[in-house]
Amino acid sequence: MKNDHAPHSPTMIGRDPVVDLVRAGCLIIVVGLHAFMAGISTDGGRLAVFDATQGESWFAVLTWLVQIMPLFFLVGGFASLTHWRRLRARGVGPAAYVHARLVRLARPAALTFGAIAAGFAVASLLGVPGDLLAQVGFRMGQPMWFLGVYLGVTALVPIMVRLHEAAPRRTQLVLAVGAVLVDLLRSSTGVEAIGFLNLIFVWLAVQQLGFGYADGWFRRIDRRRLPAALLLGVAAMIMIGWIGGFSPNLIDNLNPPTVLLLVLGVVQALALTLAEPALRRLAARGAVATAADAINGRALTIYLWHMSVLVCVALVGLAAGLPFPDPLSPAWWITRGYWLAAIALVMIIAARLLGRFEQTASVRPRPGHPTRPGPAIAAVLVAIAAVAAVLVAGFSVLSATAAALGLAGALRLVGGPLPRPAVPALRPPVSVPA
Repeated sequence: MKNDHAPHSPTMIGRDPVVDLVRAGCLIIVVGLHAFMAGISTDGGRLAVFDATQGESWFAVLTWLVQIMPLFFLVGGFASLTHWRRLRARGVGPAAYVHARLVRLARPAALTFGAIAAGFAVASLLGVPGDLLAQVGFRMGQPMWFLGVYLGVTALVPIMVRLHEAAPRRTQLVLAVGAVLVDLLRSSTGVEAIGFLNLIFVWLAVQQLGFGYADGWFRRIDRRRLPAALLLGVAAMIMIGWIGGFSPNLIDNLNPPTVLLLVLGVVQALALTLAEPALRRLAARGAVATAADAINGRALTIYLWHMSVLVCVALVGLAAGLPFPDPLSPAWWITRGYWLAAIALVMIIAARLLGRFEQTASVRPRPGHPTRPGPAIAAVLVAIAAVAAVLVAGFSVLSATAAALGLAGALRLVGGPLPRPAVPALRPPVSVPA
C-alpha cells in the first residue's frame, strides 16, 4: 500500500500532559453532565427518574459546548497510538496488546456489574417497585455504550495504526465516506438500526484523527489560520445538520452516532491545537498535574461507578426526607450546586476506595509473550456482547449478572492476566466517558 503521507513523527511516542489534562477534564464534564441531566420526581408520592433536559431548546444549544465524546476518542486515539508504539518498540505483539487491554477494561467492569446485580437484588427484596427499578436500570445502563465501543476500537488499534502509518489520508477518507453512507442509508430507508454501523465508522474515524493529532497533522496548520478553520468547521456542522435533518441536540446524535460527531471531532481537534499552549502552561502547574494524574489513574473506576454513585446520593436524600424540587423550577436550579457537590464528594470517596481494583487490573504484556490472536479476538467479541446485554435490557438483576458472567468468560478465554514484566512498565492509558 503506497504511503500517502509523510512518515509519522518519531517524537510523539510518550505521554503528553496536555492530553492527560484534557482526558481528566472530559471525564469531569461527563460525570457532571449526567448528574445535571438527572430528573427525579416524587409527585403524588410516586417516584420517577427521567432526563430533565429532554426537549429543552436551551440545552440543545449547550450541547455544542459539552458534547465531548469526539474529544474523548480523539485524545484516546493519541494515547492508544503512543502506547502501542512504545510496546511495539519493545517487541510486544498485537495479540498480547489486545489481551492486556481486555483485562484492563473487563476485570473492573465485571466487578462493577456484579455489584450492581447484587444491589438490584437487595432493592427488589426490600420491595422497591419493579417499574422504578426498570427506570433506574435503563438510566444507569445508557452510558455503558462507551465500554462496548471502546473494547472494540481498542482491539483494532494495532491494525488501525498500521493503516494509519501506511496510508493515513486514504484510511481517514474511507472511514469518513463509510459514516456518510450509513447516515444516507439510514435516512433513505427509515431503518434506524442501520445507523448503529456508525459505532464503527464514526468512532474509528475520530480515533484516526487522534492518531493524526499525535503525528502533528494539526500543528502543521498556520496558527493564524486556526480560528478561521475552527469557524469553518462549525459552519460545516450547521450546514450538515440542516441538510441531513439531524437533531440540533448533539447528545441525541450519539444514539446512533452520526457524521455530525465526526465533523465535531475535527472542530475539537482544531480547538485543542489552538488552545494547546495555554493548556500546556496549565498542565505544568503542580496542583493541576496532581489532580489530572489522580483522575486518570482512576478513570475507569469513575466511569463505571458514577451512575451508581448518583443513584446512591439520590436514595440518601430521599431517605433523609430532603425535598426534590420540580426539574427546571427555580428551586431546582438553586439546589443544583448542592446536588453536584454531593455527587462529587461521594465520587471522590468511591474512587479512592474502589480505584485499587482498577490498578490491580493493569497488566502489561512483555516482549515475546505467546498470546494467540484467536482467543484474544474471541474474548473481545464476548466482552462486547456482554456489555450489549446491558445496553439492550438496561441494568437488572438478570442483565447485570449475565454481563458480569460474560465479562468473566471473556477473561477466561484469554487465560487470565498476563505475567508482569520484571522491570517497571509504563502505565497504559484509559480513556473513558458518556
